[in-house]
Amino acid sequence: MRSPVYFYTSFLLCLVLGIICVIFVCYWNTRWRGGFAWDGSGLQFNWHPVLMVTGMVVLYGYAIVLYRIPLAWGWNKQPWKLLHAGLLLLALLLSVLGLCAVFNFHNTLSIAHLYSLHSWLGISTAALFTCQWVLGLVAFIFPCSPVFFRKLLKPIHIWMGSIIFILSIASCISGINEKLFLVLDRNSTQRYSALPPEAVHANSLGVLIVGFGLVVLNILSRQTCEWSEPGHLEPLLHEES
Repeated sequence: MRSPVYFYTSFLLCLVLGIICVIFVCYWNTRWRGGFAWDGSGLQFNWHPVLMVTGMVVLYGYAIVLYRIPLAWGWNKQPWKLLHAGLLLLALLLSVLGLCAVFNFHNTLSIAHLYSLHSWLGISTAALFTCQWVLGLVAFIFPCSPVFFRKLLKPIHIWMGSIIFILSIASCISGINEKLFLVLDRNSTQRYSALPPEAVHANSLGVLIVGFGLVVLNILSRQTCEWSEPGHLEPLLHEES
């Protein structure tokens, strides 16, 4: 097991990088993209990167490292399960709102949907995330879930959690690159290849997202989750007989 000092240092770095990512994506869309609205214009589209980075990357990353916190290894695991599920639900809701923003924007301007690699990755990740959350709710929250089902799903749930997180990062990186090509090479006198300030900032956001992802994956790979026995597979709403 790794030293608690090592873990909490990594966890603090994770928290700080996540907050910086949110600040960077908000600043990008405020400083260079004009801010936010919900009127079908480009200002509505600006909600898309903010909500997807905040939900699918930052909040999702925070949620999946919760069980690595040594404080979560005690007997009473229900508050941690509730916090884990709650953070993921908030991430899912923000992601759905982010998808609504971009789909409505496309509809208003009669732009085709789901034609780019970024959109394919993004919609697939969102679909997997939704299925993962629903299955997790059924298996680990509802009291009617049988033990064999929870035992079967647990390793798949953990593995899929990391896969969805990696896909979320890939979707965000491809989305940042696609957005820069669209707004700089098509709609601006400043070419992307000239690296104007907006391009530098957005590229830096991409690097920060990758850095955040590496810290999260480092925590997941190095810190062993030591759930005490028995009861680690009990649903949140389990009733004692």
